[in-house]
Amino acid sequence: MTSLANLKIGFIGGGNMASALIGGLINQGALAKNMFVADPFDQTRQRLESDLSIICAASVDKLAPHIESCDVLVMAVKPQQFKEAAAELALVLKSLSNKPLCLSVAAGIKTADMAKWLGHQRIIRAMPNTPALIGEGMTGLFADSNISATDKALASSICEAVGKIVWVDSEKQMDDITAVSGSGPAYVFAFLESLEKAAIAQGLSQEQARLLAIQTLQGAAKLAAQSTESPATLRERVTSKGGTTYAALTVLEQESWANIMMKAVAAASDRSEAMGEEFSKQ
Repeated sequence: MTSLANLKIGFIGGGNMASALIGGLINQGALAKNMFVADPFDQTRQRLESDLSIICAASVDKLAPHIESCDVLVMAVKPQQFKEAAAELALVLKSLSNKPLCLSVAAGIKTADMAKWLGHQRIIRAMPNTPALIGEGMTGLFADSNISATDKALASSICEAVGKIVWVDSEKQMDDITAVSGSGPAYVFAFLESLEKAAIAQGLSQEQARLLAIQTLQGAAKLAAQSTESPATLRERVTSKGGTTYAALTVLEQESWANIMMKAVAAASDRSEAMGEEFSKQ
């Protein structure tokens, strides 16, 4: 991981993902005094200033003196707000001699569109997920072939501060990553919700059901992460022919559980691609 101690990072947008990255970076050795945030909401700025001692401004142009000294700019705005924020930032970048690396965490926005709107080619696209808020994130990264190894290392360092990363060679794969890990926490929460409801239906209390479901899910995930065996092998080891687990998995197979998940991920990937096309036409 690239040393973070002297890295200067600006954030365009100060919401949950920006806050997660800032907190993770500080935990990994980055200095709060070297981070700057532009966000239009008073409450967001006040929280970052009071909780993390981050220098904040209400707009990109007011952050301009700090942007010039930044090594990296993180575009942490919502996709629907990206083009407007990019237009403001483009005016600032145009006047700067130092043009920092731009790292976008906005879902669906293609690098070609970012480059067009920013008037800037030094761009890397990232897709983190919400467990980044507790340092357990999963981030997919993509960069065009013109991006240097040094810039890729900078992007890796920032995203590794809140979890694990994976680089892909094709931008289309960012739609797939969005579908698997970007949207993935919602699938897990939906499964958790269903398991909890099933436990309550069997007669357990809500408190018991919640504890049983969460700890089972957490423990199984940790076991899989620490094991060299495939999920299929781990599943087989818990499943005795004619036993309780076998009975449950038979129902899941009859309901085409694996097929449902494949269709769900494919639908999310298709939607991510379509969103990119929609934003491109704005």
